[in-house]
Amino acid sequence: MIESFLNMQVVAKHQCLKSSTRLTEHCQTTTERFRATVRIGVRLCLILFVVDTSLANEQSSFREVSFKTSDGGQVFANLYGNGDHAVVLAHGAIFDKESWHKQAQTLADKGLRVLSIDFRGYGKSKAGTPSGDLHLDVLSAVRYVREHGAKTVSVVGGSMGGGAAARASVASKPGEIDRLILLAHSSVSQPKKLVVLDGNAHAQHIFKTEHSEDLMKHIVEWLTTSD
Repeated sequence: MIESFLNMQVVAKHQCLKSSTRLTEHCQTTTERFRATVRIGVRLCLILFVVDTSLANEQSSFREVSFKTSDGGQVFANLYGNGDHAVVLAHGAIFDKESWHKQAQTLADKGLRVLSIDFRGYGKSKAGTPSGDLHLDVLSAVRYVREHGAKTVSVVGGSMGGGAAARASVASKPGEIDRLILLAHSSVSQPKKLVVLDGNAHAQHIFKTEHSEDLMKHIVEWLTTSD
């Protein structure tokens, strides 16, 4: 009887040890799974944090501004940099102010103040009187940057924006627009500089081709080189 009782105790103790071992192993496995989950969670948090930070940095490279036009309209634009030389960017018919983002950053990195506008009817920009024209948006942008400290103002226009920029140059007061760059616009008599690039890309579409860097070099050179 006593021997049987002792055997029972040994068996019970053995089963208890086995149960304890299984419980320990289960706890260790659960702990490892938890640690792995935490590590994955931390990595995900870090990735999300880095992505969010990069987006925030890109958005903080410019700020949106707005101003009135002479015919009572309102133009919204993205403003980059704060140099004394300002550049107004006028987009083509199928583009908007956001389409200039890469070029605007390049120019701002060169020390230029850049204002890329949304023409009336694009984004939040609105027309004034029905007789108003797109060149009034360009003129208002030129006058906005001058009122805010720019000493020199140039205008770059693509396609439709080139037409508006050309008309703005004609309608502007003496000294308001210092330099003018027209991309794939109608011919202009006796330009100071004419650059012809091979291919069939039109206006801002050129920035999507292999000529993008070459074109930007010409633009930066023309805007930053003294007469």
